[in-house]
Order: sequence, then C-alpha cells, then structure tokens
Amino acid sequence: MTAYLIANYKITNPEEYESYVPAVMPTLGAHGAEVLVADYETEVLEGAPSNVSVVLRFPSKEAARSWYNSPEYQAIIHHRTDNTEGFLVFADQFTLPNDN
Repeated sequence: MTAYLIANYKITNPEEYESYVPAVMPTLGAHGAEVLVADYETEVLEGAPSNVSVVLRFPSKEAARSWYNSPEYQAIIHHRTDNTEGFLVFADQFTLPNDN
C-alpha cells in the first residue's frame, strides 16, 4: 500500500540546513520515493504549524522505513534534525472501507 512521509518544520539555522536538500534528493530514488510537496512558505489555516511542508510518496511504509533507516540517509539526517524544529510522520494511503 502506498505510504507518505509528511513533514512540517521551521528552519532554525538556514546556513547549516542549506546542504540538506541537495544531499537528500539522491537518497530518495533508490527507495521509490516521489516528492509531491516541498513548500517553504506554507499557508497556515488552522493550528500552529511551521512554514516548511514536505510530502513524499513511497510504494509502502516498508520502503519509507528502508529509506529513513538507510546508511545514506542516516549519514545526512543531522543536516535537518540539527537545524530544524518540527515533525515527520509516515502515513498509509487512505482506502475506503468495504461496505460488506
């Protein structure tokens, strides 16, 4: 089942974060990921989210976890985690329940 990584965060150290995007992009393809959303000026309607929103589509949660835990991503994750505040979640694609 298709799964999504949903991220929302604010960048706390732009100079150090700058190297994250060019480093992360090559790690995605090997895991079948597709960037659906990458918005640095998210329009807030409700709540208190931050200004950066990212949505990635993976073939499955297993593929998403495999990417997240891969040595390639773990080698660069600090560029994001050390320089942002926010969250990342994995979520399955919605499917309508059967009416049986």
